[in-house]
Amino acid sequence: MSVANPVKQLNAETARKIAAGEVIERPASIVRELMDNAIDSGADTITVEITGGGIEKIRIVDNGSGMTKEDLAACARPHATSKIEHENDLLKLTTLGFRGEALASIAAVARLSIASGGWKMRASITEDHLIDRVAETKGTIVMSEGLFENFPARRVFLKRPQSEGIMCKAIFMEKAMAHPDLAFKFTNDGETKLELRGKSSQKNRFIQALQLKESGKLFYEIDIKDNADYSAKIVIGEPSVYRANKKDIYIFVNGRRIQEYSLVQAVEYGGQGFFPNGTYPVAGVFLKVDPKLVDFNIHPAKKEARFTDIFAIHHSISSGVRQFFHNYTVKAVEEKINYSTPIQMEKESYIPGFLPAADGTKTKTIEAYSQGHSSQGFSSPRPSSFGGWTSKEPEISKFSHTALHHSYQEQVTPGFTQSLAMEALVDEAEKSESGRQKEGQNLLPVDSIFECSKANSPFKFLGSALGTFLVCEKDDTLYIIDKHAAHERILYDKIMEGDGGTVNLLFPYEIRTENTAQTDYVRSIEEDLTKFGFAITQVDDYLFHITTTPDRWKGNNEELSKMILEDRISPQELIAKIAASTACKAAVKDGWILEDVDAAELAQKALELPDPHCPHGRPVFYMLTREKLFHLVRRTE
Repeated sequence: MSVANPVKQLNAETARKIAAGEVIERPASIVRELMDNAIDSGADTITVEITGGGIEKIRIVDNGSGMTKEDLAACARPHATSKIEHENDLLKLTTLGFRGEALASIAAVARLSIASGGWKMRASITEDHLIDRVAETKGTIVMSEGLFENFPARRVFLKRPQSEGIMCKAIFMEKAMAHPDLAFKFTNDGETKLELRGKSSQKNRFIQALQLKESGKLFYEIDIKDNADYSAKIVIGEPSVYRANKKDIYIFVNGRRIQEYSLVQAVEYGGQGFFPNGTYPVAGVFLKVDPKLVDFNIHPAKKEARFTDIFAIHHSISSGVRQFFHNYTVKAVEEKINYSTPIQMEKESYIPGFLPAADGTKTKTIEAYSQGHSSQGFSSPRPSSFGGWTSKEPEISKFSHTALHHSYQEQVTPGFTQSLAMEALVDEAEKSESGRQKEGQNLLPVDSIFECSKANSPFKFLGSALGTFLVCEKDDTLYIIDKHAAHERILYDKIMEGDGGTVNLLFPYEIRTENTAQTDYVRSIEEDLTKFGFAITQVDDYLFHITTTPDRWKGNNEELSKMILEDRISPQELIAKIAASTACKAAVKDGWILEDVDAAELAQKALELPDPHCPHGRPVFYMLTREKLFHLVRRTE
């Protein structure tokens, strides 16, 4: 305090406008708050109408439970709410709105009126609300007019009405997306822009609300039901549906959209190895969590949430997505179709469970393993706390991201045999980029055709092409194989099976945590990292030393620390990331020439891969059936 600037109390009107600014930033903020109230009212039909981008007018009509005259008199006062009564109620929220700030904030920056139960209230921030008798209506009609007309300093920051209208529609789509059982309608300047029927499936609502250009046949539902305390329904597009950024990955918790990086990351990691490198899936995660285990009271606009332990949920989502895409890929290969072609899975709503193995028997998939069962490459599970229940994770010594892809078979596909001279090639390649063959050299002539009989289906190696591809024939199908991607996948699988030793570090890596949450996280993955080759010990409350690394590790202290602390990825995902980088560096490169026998064996192994994608998501081969070739040259049988 100073003589020139003494401390003084703000008047009520100024204080309310400042407080309103935390909740009401623009017209879309009003749409968000009023739609929350309409959904909480028990309505099954909600209409949103905006004029002038919502700056001039926003009108929301619902057929919910409505309000009494007494409710109307009190609802637009600061901190007035019917959703909670005591502070303990914040620990078990079941409604979208709860703070009692929305209507008061709207009244502070716009002309607010509400009609319900035969009464209409016009709000005033300085005097008693005006309440008049009107015609009886079912539900409630809420209207906001002249946003920021009494607050010009804020109005100048609004965008053009067209831009504000687009943001209002985006909020409308988010709210409608999370409630497929309700009917919604959105109009802009008197024109209906989007109308959604009620009682829809989650998949159909997701596609219709976003108005996606892709066919609905390219999307699937995944049900995650690992524990009574949480469940999730995931709508996701197949690998042919991808984006250059993560904007089309939506996270909803208990009906509200939140900004949660770790759960977006879980979807991203689950799809890793199935989507083209540098691209991301289109997905919506609709998570239901016991209200006692999640806190929404940490952001004025309720855009964020805090979980008791988000790691277990992260693992369940990434594992469920990964298992789905593995099954999808296996089915695509078995049916000899391209990955851009819709595949009819056994159910529209896919639930991780049992998958028929190659021999017709049933083997456990990720859901069974996540509940603590053990099988090939699995042993005693490690518990991860989540508010009184535990989830189980497999050991890392013989399992990780890709080992999961093999789990549907009784035997993991073996690596190259001793007769294949590929290991020698890899050793030379790692020593020098010049290798035994350099890029740009001419291809060796291939005059012979290699054949081997396998399950009454002859495999024919036809040769190399364009310095990059291997061409072969099997089952009336022509395969064009990317030799780098194929070799990369084979090496990746071998690494993930646990091949290789460890290297003792002369100077240990240091992993410094910044808080107890990070320390607890590192402790939780310590055992798994050690099994894979990263021997880690805790020095003090915030310092860990890593004294050994896997023999194939090519990174440094800074890279490893970032993966563990910033990315917060699971041990499986961390190891998969290491393996993918190592395999890529060791695999044969574009332009390298292979001996015919090596090229033929590499091609054959590529066709036997359970997952025909490189670790970064590129397909290992492209298939052309006899029928497709006939069609391309316009020939009939």
